[in-house]
Amino acid sequence: MLSRLTSRFTTPNKLRHKGIMGMNQRNHSYIGRYNDRSKYPLVDDKLKTKIIAEAAGATVPKLIGVIRNQADVPSIHNMVKDWPGFVIKPAQGSGGKGILVVTSHKDGVYTKPSGSTINKEDVERHISNALAGLFSLGGKNDVAVVENLIKFDDCFDGFSYEGVPDVRIIVFKGYPVMAMMRCSTAASDGKANLHQGAVGVGIDIATGKAIRAVQFDQPVTHHPDTGKDLSTLQIPHWERLLVLASSAWEMTGLGYMGTDMVLDKEEGPMVLELNARPGLAIQIANGAGLLPRLHHIENIGTPMRYPTPEERVAYAAKQFGTAAKFSTS
Repeated sequence: MLSRLTSRFTTPNKLRHKGIMGMNQRNHSYIGRYNDRSKYPLVDDKLKTKIIAEAAGATVPKLIGVIRNQADVPSIHNMVKDWPGFVIKPAQGSGGKGILVVTSHKDGVYTKPSGSTINKEDVERHISNALAGLFSLGGKNDVAVVENLIKFDDCFDGFSYEGVPDVRIIVFKGYPVMAMMRCSTAASDGKANLHQGAVGVGIDIATGKAIRAVQFDQPVTHHPDTGKDLSTLQIPHWERLLVLASSAWEMTGLGYMGTDMVLDKEEGPMVLELNARPGLAIQIANGAGLLPRLHHIENIGTPMRYPTPEERVAYAAKQFGTAAKFSTS
């Protein structure tokens, strides 16, 4: 009984041996060292991210409108009247907080992905809270961004529950070093956030295939709500997604970041948002540490001609791809 219990825990030495990076090391050795603070607003503000991504030729969700002050809050209903589905999010929100997803609406009744409904007053209250900074970094006053609802690709049917699955890729000095897909669940209320109960599926950088999956940091083999076998996940347009993620370095100048992307049914790969302080749970989803990969890129040095995003993707696929089968432990 005791051995079974202790087998679920680990030691600092074991973590170090696997190359697992902790928060202090991430903050000091990577975020602090490679990210110029003056560039943070480009990624902390979703409106600014959208503008620089579009300028770089990346596809982003269609902007319906922006609500900047309390007096404009009631205008939301007229703003979305010709859009069957939409998303309201705080421009400077973090951790998936403050995102309201509406899949359909009629006569002032708004339907969420779960099938539950809210009324006009509920929508207005949500926007007012967003403007007041309730969901935002540092609790500062914010603006509410209203976007078209993404229609996720049919190939992901069953891999996500009541929400759009997204792909998080850690990009270091322009090289994609680790990836996972975040699949929403009933526990995560349709949001692709691992801390809220979404499933994290580690993805092989070389092939776009699933290599491991976790929920609440515990290994899983099937989606808890749909029963879908997670080992069968294969992300289409994988190389295009990687090139898009890799080119975020040119867009922002940030040396260490997380790129969040989705596959839209009609538009293909899209940039959802960029993150200057990406979390570390991606290591658990992959069953591997970030440090050996980060050290490898650091040891390359800086060549006279810096490789293009396509060249960086090809290099990362060769170096960090894994031939391992889907792991159940």
